Amino acid sequence: MSVSIPISVWEKLRTKLAQVSPTLFVQVGCILGAFTVVVYLQTPQLASLKQRKSLDRAVLRQQEAQAKAQLSIAKTLPTFGFDNLVADWHFIDFIQYFGDTEVRAKAGYGASMEYFEAILDRDPRFLYGYFYLSSTGSLYAGQPERSVTIMNRGLKSLSPKVPDRGYYIWRLKAVDELLFLGKVPDARNSMLTAANWARQSSTTEGQNVARLSQNTAAYLARNPNSKQAQFDAWNMVLGAAVDDFVIKRAIVGIRSTGGKVTISPSGEFKVEAPAKD
Repeated sequence: MSVSIPISVWEKLRTKLAQVSPTLFVQVGCILGAFTVVVYLQTPQLASLKQRKSLDRAVLRQQEAQAKAQLSIAKTLPTFGFDNLVADWHFIDFIQYFGDTEVRAKAGYGASMEYFEAILDRDPRFLYGYFYLSSTGSLYAGQPERSVTIMNRGLKSLSPKVPDRGYYIWRLKAVDELLFLGKVPDARNSMLTAANWARQSSTTEGQNVARLSQNTAAYLARNPNSKQAQFDAWNMVLGAAVDDFVIKRAIVGIRSTGGKVTISPSGEFKVEAPAKD
C-alpha cells in the first residue's frame, strides 16, 4: 500500500532542509565515510569469530597479526572531530576481542596494545580505558613498559581535574612501575603526583586517595622493597580487577606480601594489610 504525502508537508521539509548549512552535510558524509572504513577494516576480524574455534593455533596467530595491521591503519584515519566516537567504537571492539577467551587462550592478547593506542590516543580522558589498559597490558599481554608509555602519552593531555578522578591514572602507572617493571623511583614519583592531584579534589574519595598515595610513596622512600607498598599496589589491582584471572593473581600478590584476603559467602573481599615494615 502506497502512502501519499501532502504537498504542504513536502514544502515544509524543503524549507527546513534549505535552512541547514551545506557544511553539515559534508561533515556528516565525512564521518560516515570514516566509520565505513573502520567497519570495513574490522569486518574480517569480526566475521571470523564464529570460525576461529575450529582453527589451529598458527592460523589464529596469523589472524592476530592481521588484527594488529588493521588497527594500525585505523589509527591513521581522519575522524573529522569525532575522536570520542571512534574511540568508543574501538573500545566496544576490544571488549569483544578480550571476551573471546577460547581464542585468546590460543592466540594470546598481542593486539591489545594496538587497541589501547587507538582508544586512548583518540580519547585520553577516557578514565576507565586506563584501568583496562593496566591489567590487560601487564597481566595478559605481558607488556607493562608499553602500557606505561601509553599512559604517559595520555597524561600529557590531562590535568588534576580533567578528567574527574584522573589521579587514579597516576596510581595505575605506579602499580605497573612497581610490580611489573621494578622501577621503584618512578613508582614513587607517580604516587606523589597521584597524591598531589587527589589533594586538589574536594571529595572525600579524593582526600583518601591523596593520603594513601602519600603513604605509599613514603614507604617506598624508606624501603624500596617495602611489603606494605607492594600490598597497596596489589590491593589496587584487586579493586580494579575486570575478571577472575586478575582477581586470583591479585590475591596471590597480596598474600605474598603477608597480607590476608578472605571471601564472604556473598562474594565480598575482606583484605588485611601485612605487618608494618
